[in-house]
Amino acid sequence: MKNKKNPFLRIFVFVAVLLLIAVSATIGMFYYFFGITEPEGLSLASWPNRFTDNFSIWMGNDNGEIKIEEMGLERLDEYGLWLQVIDETGQEVFCHNKPLNYPAEYSASELISLSGSAYEQGHTVFVSSYEGSGETWSYLIGFPYAIGKHMIYSDGDHVGRLSFLFLMGISFILCFVLLFMVCYGFWLTRHLGRIVKGIGDISLRSYATLTEKGLFGEVYRALNQMDTEIRQSDKIQKDTERLRREWIVNITHDLKTPLSPIKGYAELLMGNPAPDKEVVQEYGGIILKSANYTEKMMNDLKLTYQLDSGAVPYHPQTVRLVRFLKELVIDIVNDPAFANRRIGFESKIQECEVRLDVDLFRRAVNNLIINALTHNPPETEVTIRIDSDSEKKALICISDNGTGMSDKEQSELFNRYYRGTNTKEKPEGSGLGLAIARQIITLHGGNIDVKSKLGEGTCFMIVLSLGNQ
Repeated sequence: MKNKKNPFLRIFVFVAVLLLIAVSATIGMFYYFFGITEPEGLSLASWPNRFTDNFSIWMGNDNGEIKIEEMGLERLDEYGLWLQVIDETGQEVFCHNKPLNYPAEYSASELISLSGSAYEQGHTVFVSSYEGSGETWSYLIGFPYAIGKHMIYSDGDHVGRLSFLFLMGISFILCFVLLFMVCYGFWLTRHLGRIVKGIGDISLRSYATLTEKGLFGEVYRALNQMDTEIRQSDKIQKDTERLRREWIVNITHDLKTPLSPIKGYAELLMGNPAPDKEVVQEYGGIILKSANYTEKMMNDLKLTYQLDSGAVPYHPQTVRLVRFLKELVIDIVNDPAFANRRIGFESKIQECEVRLDVDLFRRAVNNLIINALTHNPPETEVTIRIDSDSEKKALICISDNGTGMSDKEQSELFNRYYRGTNTKEKPEGSGLGLAIARQIITLHGGNIDVKSKLGEGTCFMIVLSLGNQ
């Protein structure tokens, strides 16, 4: 499956990102319209009004004279503000940092107008009052911020109805969210039910392919792929079990074949009168040949399981490939069993070096060559060719012009226990020779492939890395 993202995680991330964007945008817009930057940081635009109302804590009445604490003056200087205190007659009694363009006397109407005045002359003025010892002073504080002052008037009856409408709106939204969650829960439950049922059907081998679309398309694709792989695995296991059973039957029969002459000739040797020397030697040779055949079958079985488990000793060394294969072919030609067979050797390269475990690789190539000689007519010619390619690979081709194989035989040729259709005429062998050959070549980091056509012959191609690669 190419895309492994969880659909539930995608939904969560999508909703979380939308919510984060909405909250961030709301906070940003709120501070954009209702915030100012003051010396201590970003504050709401209502901060100057609160500061003006609270400034009275630094004011006092000293025998009818207004006094401002030093801390209050320091805060004015720190924030770049100015202060003007007016008595009950409208006369200025104290000022601090006041600009020259502001008057020293105000009427009541002027003070009222200043309460709603906008930003002008570089300041926005806020007005408050201080009462102490029965006297009242008004004071003005100027802020260097363009702060808007707005008052909203409304119909009180209508505003009273807004609370009901607001509650209705909230209730509608909550009902909509609840309905959405219920519908989404049913939708999610339906899909999860299909997924759970699909998993159960896969385990029961009764799975029906699901349509790979929608939000859960990736999950359905994974289930479909899982079912396909499990069915393929079941088929391979079934075929392997079938081959194993057939192999057990064949190997049991094949083991009886050498055991019968061993037992029979042994009984003859123990008979009375005892055979003469020549007969003893003849019987002994037959027994030895049958014993060797049985031992070879047992060794093949042991080796294939050692290769599977990685327990086989592996000792690679640098070998001159052309010379190694030439000597191997000579040994086969000198074998009396193949004395009259046609075996050719060709090399398009003078020499090359590869890393091989000599004993194991000889076993693999021997299996391939002897398999071609054993399961083809006597007139078949077997040729071993050596070449190299531009990718620093050694190519070993073991070909024959014999009977060839069908596509089905080629597909199962390297499977353990498989014995080709032509083994009925020559049943020798354990059915493990070609499987062992492939295991050994794979152990050496190489590849083996087969191409064959009925009536034209077969070619096994081995590819190995050159040098110390």
